[in-house]
Amino acid sequence: MIAVADTVWTEMDHVGPDALLAVPIGSTEQHGPHLPLGTDTLLAVELCNRLAARVPEVLVAPAITFGASGEHEGFPGTLSIGTMVLESLAVELARSASRWVQRIIFVNGHGGNVDALARAESRLRSEGRDVLAWTARWRTPRAHRGVVPDAHAGRTETSLVLALRPDLVRSHVATAGVTTPLRELWPQLRGTGVRAVSPNGVLGDPSGASAELGAALVDEATAHLIATVAEWPRDRTVAAGSPAQPNAGARRTEVGT
Repeated sequence: MIAVADTVWTEMDHVGPDALLAVPIGSTEQHGPHLPLGTDTLLAVELCNRLAARVPEVLVAPAITFGASGEHEGFPGTLSIGTMVLESLAVELARSASRWVQRIIFVNGHGGNVDALARAESRLRSEGRDVLAWTARWRTPRAHRGVVPDAHAGRTETSLVLALRPDLVRSHVATAGVTTPLRELWPQLRGTGVRAVSPNGVLGDPSGASAELGAALVDEATAHLIATVAEWPRDRTVAAGSPAQPNAGARRTEVGT
């Protein structure tokens, strides 16, 4: 695996024509009293590293650790740059990277970033750049059917962090928040933020979380990411000024709002 931040420019100067730059994008936002502020970034980095371990031509960029997290700004520790700034950041980063790499994939771990990255992808593809914005969707594996993914800092995300960094989980203070389905809460969340809806910041219930479930969820997401890259045409050209085509990976994530 090649981590861009650990290399020197002369190594980048020999990047092959099939090279793909994977850019992890997360957030710094509250995840209840028991999960770290960097949860979404941790997940995005892990997925990029796993992709690079399986696909030799993948290079992993340093993570973008700030995202569009305005709905969480009622909690100390949240650092949000908003949708417009994130879009501009992604566009400028890809324009720069395009000078030495042909393909770029944004690997997103935070649902609040989806709109910004979709717009960035559209702008970049209209300029003739081969870019995809892919967002993790934590789909329940067959072995765990019956476990319904929750929205934020509940069983799903708690399981993911237990699988990857159990030392960062404060299990002794993990408590349920509001468990109303996200689709019903979304209008209020957008209007008043998470804290007005859930004082502890949790949208779901972390009880029942396990490292086993988290590992299965990461494996499932990794397989989907690898399949997305495998299906990416190597000879695709995007004419400047042409409309960007939607990609199957750029959907709102089921967790990490």
